[in-house]
Amino acid sequence: MSEFHKRAGQHMIVDIPGATLDENTRLFLQKYRFKGICLFRRNVQSPEQLHQLMADLREVLGEDALIAIDQEGGAVIRILDTPQAPSAMALGATANPEISRQVGAAVGRGLRSYGINWNYAPSLDVNVNPLNPMIGDRSFGSDPESVALHGVNWALGLEEAGVLSSVKHFPGHGDTHIDTHLALPTVNKPLEELLATELHPFKKAAEAGVGSMMTAHIIFPALDPENPATLSEKILGGLLRDSWGYDGLIVTDAMDMHAISRQYEGGKAAIKALNAGADLVLCVNDAALQEQQVEAIAQAIEDGSLNAELLARSEARLARFSVRFPCIPVPYSEAQQTEDDALMLTASRLALTEHRIEHLPDTQEPTLLLCPENLSVGGAYEDTLSPSHLQERLQEVFPSLTLLTYPQHDALQVLPQLQQALQDTQQVLLGGLARELFTPEEQQLVATVQQQNLPILHLALWNPYQVMQLDLPALITYGFRDNALQALQEALQGKNPTGKLPVRF
Repeated sequence: MSEFHKRAGQHMIVDIPGATLDENTRLFLQKYRFKGICLFRRNVQSPEQLHQLMADLREVLGEDALIAIDQEGGAVIRILDTPQAPSAMALGATANPEISRQVGAAVGRGLRSYGINWNYAPSLDVNVNPLNPMIGDRSFGSDPESVALHGVNWALGLEEAGVLSSVKHFPGHGDTHIDTHLALPTVNKPLEELLATELHPFKKAAEAGVGSMMTAHIIFPALDPENPATLSEKILGGLLRDSWGYDGLIVTDAMDMHAISRQYEGGKAAIKALNAGADLVLCVNDAALQEQQVEAIAQAIEDGSLNAELLARSEARLARFSVRFPCIPVPYSEAQQTEDDALMLTASRLALTEHRIEHLPDTQEPTLLLCPENLSVGGAYEDTLSPSHLQERLQEVFPSLTLLTYPQHDALQVLPQLQQALQDTQQVLLGGLARELFTPEEQQLVATVQQQNLPILHLALWNPYQVMQLDLPALITYGFRDNALQALQEALQGKNPTGKLPVRF
């Protein structure tokens, strides 16, 4: 393996296929000596397994490797046995940036217990578009200053605990209605509006010295009419590096995403990103593309088409952060984990938000729970809340609770069953379990309930914009993890919610 290949591998983050380091994967990592690995849920089975995998990765890549993960909180959690952070939007609803700092630190302690030293979190996207399919509850809200306060605090708390933060998705993914996993969006706003909205939290992060940023595969014509931010020298080099003086790491969002992979040839895209100012190219879910990219980078180093001065600066930067954030496990006491679990519950309680509630449902009356089934995940998400699990939790509050589920794609299929069930109930709980907005057919089911003049309470357990659609009395949790469900149970039993809606309807 040439010196050029060794240097090329140090500018790439890749993934691995399973929960153990199989021989082929080990040889692939040894061959190219990649700078690091991005872990997904498929790589996590148990504490014992993950500790062994991390030890194997350190053996192959060294203790200066960057082992990354998306442990954002809310619906984006890869490791489930460390304290489960509420979503960013839930933290925005607390209106308490200090809680966000504490939550970031607790997430960091959980990750460091395994030696994971890089977290692709938090999202600093200002979610001003209710139709955004990719961000939603991953954003702290729709107010740029609030997003900046909460997001920078979260990031700095994480880094205080010894885990490098990567705020994302620079310059901002909050006003898109296209998922970059599927296509390449454009945010066509004037520069003045970008500076006041999308760019504001990232500028604050740069000023605070947050360790790294992840790019967005989005075209911003006001900044660069030709190139998506990931590949834009004007945005990464001109704005972020030169104008803002940012000297942290810049990592691309995953280069296998269709916004890039279907628009640009793989090897050329990697070189273009590095020449634009990125330090690391993230490529996952495609081993052939990973090899294509590392070979192209090696060739570009050799033939000089990769800017040598930029490369040298990048390597100095990488060395600095590797020393600051080693991938060595740090003990995590049972007492500290218990304290951190309690913190997450406190944050979920502070986040819980009520909308137009005059009277809570009577817990002793026959109650119907209406929920979608076969919920979809996509993008960064890997799991959902099942209707049966919600039923179990709610039956602890409503002993006479029955469940009726409907298919999201054909909600009216259950209309006869719904009409029958409404004859035997006194009130309805609508389980907002999906990340998507309600379909017109789902709204027709709700209208059927309303025609019976039965009290209906909307439990918005993922997407708060569903509340905007229906404008029913609602409890909004911004998430479905156990601490969010416990806060919901308490509110249904009379505890007064204090959360403040962090987005504009």
